[in-house]
Amino acid sequence: MTGTRDTLNAFLDYPDAPVPSSAEGPLAGFTLGVKDIYDIAGYATGGGNPDREKAFPPAAKTAPAIQALLDAGARFIGKTQTDELTYSMIGLNAHYPAPVNRAAPQRVTGGSSSGSAAAVAGGLADIAIGSDTNGSIRAPASFCGLLGLRTTHGRIPLAGTMALSPSFDTLGWFAADRTVYAKVGEVLLGEDTHKARLTKPVRIEALDACLFGDQERDAYGTMLRMVTRHFDRQPAFLALSETPDALFEYFRRIQAFEAWRVHGPFITEAQPRLGPGVKERFDYARGISDEAMENASQGRRRFQQEFAALFDDDMVLVLPSQPTAAPLKSATLEELNSYRNRALTLTAFAGLLGWPQISIPLGQVHDAPFGISLLGPAGSDRQLIRLAAEILSGN
Repeated sequence: MTGTRDTLNAFLDYPDAPVPSSAEGPLAGFTLGVKDIYDIAGYATGGGNPDREKAFPPAAKTAPAIQALLDAGARFIGKTQTDELTYSMIGLNAHYPAPVNRAAPQRVTGGSSSGSAAAVAGGLADIAIGSDTNGSIRAPASFCGLLGLRTTHGRIPLAGTMALSPSFDTLGWFAADRTVYAKVGEVLLGEDTHKARLTKPVRIEALDACLFGDQERDAYGTMLRMVTRHFDRQPAFLALSETPDALFEYFRRIQAFEAWRVHGPFITEAQPRLGPGVKERFDYARGISDEAMENASQGRRRFQQEFAALFDDDMVLVLPSQPTAAPLKSATLEELNSYRNRALTLTAFAGLLGWPQISIPLGQVHDAPFGISLLGPAGSDRQLIRLAAEILSGN
């Protein structure tokens, strides 16, 4: 980390290389951390695995999305930790010290954008870039008490980025201040392509049922009332023809198939050390057949068509960001995997659609942050950012 002591294990200890930025622009004066899956000229892109870091030379060119932030005045201060090859959402990487969740130090930060969330929540960076394949922005945002947007799939180009599952991968970011958050969105997103105002909140009972217990339901109910006051109407309910578990299975198979396509050659040839959980997920990914991939892809397309027919242009889906607060760092691998499956069932919804979803830090449960989310149609990203800011301000 450049110029500041990192006590939160948020940043990686790479040798400093010059990263010029503009002295002017909407982000001038703001510091920037970047998840270690994005190329920064002169820096390695380790992707959370030390063997991968050694296997590839430092980047010759900065990823265009990151360069846009530098050109807008943001000052790069270092690359942030990520879960290994981004194939996790807990925030614990076997190869590095655990990032510290300043909002709940005994609990994980969430991942895979773990270091980016830790850096912003701990006041080390004004802005930190992450990514979201299946919750890697939304989970850390909920766990650490931050705003976090999963952007419309394909809206921000991912050139110069280590992939995991290209049909789901998206860029996202954290910022402590909602005005700064909106400025980043202006730089990276341009104008929304979805023009209809999102004025009609809706819910899905099967997604709300992913909440863990009574305390979570009470905390979620409080947040829901705050959101509903903004819209001045009670949400209607939409019904799904398939269960969230079935939808997650489509997501899981497609993600695994693509993850092996992306990382399988490196894993096969380099035989890298993979941490617990990540190793087992890649073992599973190796075995996904073309037929299983095609069946899951058909299920995904069917879901997209059915949900688009249900969802009017002015609707916004309100749903839990996560089933509960961040897991404790002392949790067993079995407990973490159990949490992960419930949580990913929630987050897979937006990924399958390719639509934007923002987590809003409105609540607490078990003395730790707990977020609520808004999901809108493709291209409504900046409107979701504005809605989140208005809800947070009570307007």
